[in-house]
Amino acid sequence: MTVLRRAAVALIVVSSPLAAQSTTQTGHPTSRGSHGAIRVGSPKGTVIVVGGGAMGPEITGRFIQAAGGPDALIIDIPTAGGDSVYDQNASGARGLRAAGAHNVVVLHTTDRKIADSDSFPSIIAKAGGVWFDGGRQFHLVDSYAGTKTERAFDDLLARGGVVGGSSAGASILGDFLVRGAPSNNNFIMDAPGYEKGFAFLKNVGIDQHVVARSRLRDLADSIMPRHPQLLGISEDEGTAWVVRGDTAEIVGRNRAFVYGGTSTDPGKPFLTLHPGDRYDLGARRVLHRGISSTRLSEAFIDSIFKNYSSADHAATVLVAQHGQMFLSNAYGVPAQPKFLPATTEPQFDLGGISAVYQGLAAQIAKHDTTHPAVNHTFYVRRVFSPVGLHRTTIDSAGNVKSDVDEMYRLALGISYPRTFIRDTASAQAVELTRGWSADRYEGALRLSAYYAPDGKRAAFVRYPDSDATIIVVTNDDAADAKGMAERIADRLLFGKKGR
Repeated sequence: MTVLRRAAVALIVVSSPLAAQSTTQTGHPTSRGSHGAIRVGSPKGTVIVVGGGAMGPEITGRFIQAAGGPDALIIDIPTAGGDSVYDQNASGARGLRAAGAHNVVVLHTTDRKIADSDSFPSIIAKAGGVWFDGGRQFHLVDSYAGTKTERAFDDLLARGGVVGGSSAGASILGDFLVRGAPSNNNFIMDAPGYEKGFAFLKNVGIDQHVVARSRLRDLADSIMPRHPQLLGISEDEGTAWVVRGDTAEIVGRNRAFVYGGTSTDPGKPFLTLHPGDRYDLGARRVLHRGISSTRLSEAFIDSIFKNYSSADHAATVLVAQHGQMFLSNAYGVPAQPKFLPATTEPQFDLGGISAVYQGLAAQIAKHDTTHPAVNHTFYVRRVFSPVGLHRTTIDSAGNVKSDVDEMYRLALGISYPRTFIRDTASAQAVELTRGWSADRYEGALRLSAYYAPDGKRAAFVRYPDSDATIIVVTNDDAADAKGMAERIADRLLFGKKGR
């Protein structure tokens, strides 16, 4: 059967300065082109693009808020999953309800005639948001492309609602459909008949799972050379683009990436963005870097790690606050295959910091009525998977190897206990300070864990009252990781310029 498709949007985005700005309902500027028109996103609605994997409340909360709040009607579309039938307890709907949405309805069909009827999509007219679950993109094309249901999605966005999705549900949000091939979406990036997404973001192609599945070079190697007019965007798991108009804010647990913009990272075909950064998708340029609103600078951080320049003398550092990742830098770590971030590989021994993971596992087991054995499988399923730890390992003695990026994911999970313990009462009762040392630094509560008792080699430090996390990991037994973390805190939190 021939799949009916809408006419492709022949819109070429060129870079130019912003000529005008309006303000969104969330207070962030909405970028406009030289004639005052939105080029990429929706003038009124919000588009949320998630890279798959475990999502935190920073993403689900933004989606529910944009839909109109916890009582708003939200439509969950599980069709990409590929099953013929879904009940009202589909996994995406469960996730939205667990995040606080009270009125979620699952809508699904594999019959295009039903999708093109008047009755099936009528409920969308009452909704504030539509969420597309993960799976395979082509199922969404086969079921909804060119139907009245797809037009209802467009109408919801046009009247100021929100459309969002994760994994396959993220790629379908773009104009050019990445990985839409029914035969194999791991290796085939574009396929005839499945190259058109729902175009909520015009002239944009979207990839996902790019760090977790080592896909960072795929857009650059395959799509961009054949479609140079496109803007390519991608995002790590648990990380989202929140787009209003042409302004995108990065939210979540790690990085996002831009292909075809006005600038790139040195030696790479993309530009890296972090949570808290904002990007103009129309003008294809950075609007704001989160670090620019702090007392920190790249030069200051570089000065702390200036002696780390080789694989046997390497260091990594991550600094974040209030959900913004100001930096995640590597020193002395060689370039990684497939453009993977140098802070993601290799994995470093964490020494005494392993007690944080052991303590968390013990607390989870304590509040589990099934009394599970705390073994390797338990760690993978109950500690690592809920926050998206793919590379972190633990041996039979409880010794952990990890990286600063995945350690930050753990810190975010710990700050939201229901990540690990779904029962609300138990989550409120759990004490997630086991494995951490508590003291005061410059009068502020500090929770810390170090590779060695004297603070050498690696430091994992949180300042709960300031919602700040500082992580320093090296392979140098002589490194004063505690001192390095304190120098960063001095400038970030306490206004000190010295050291």
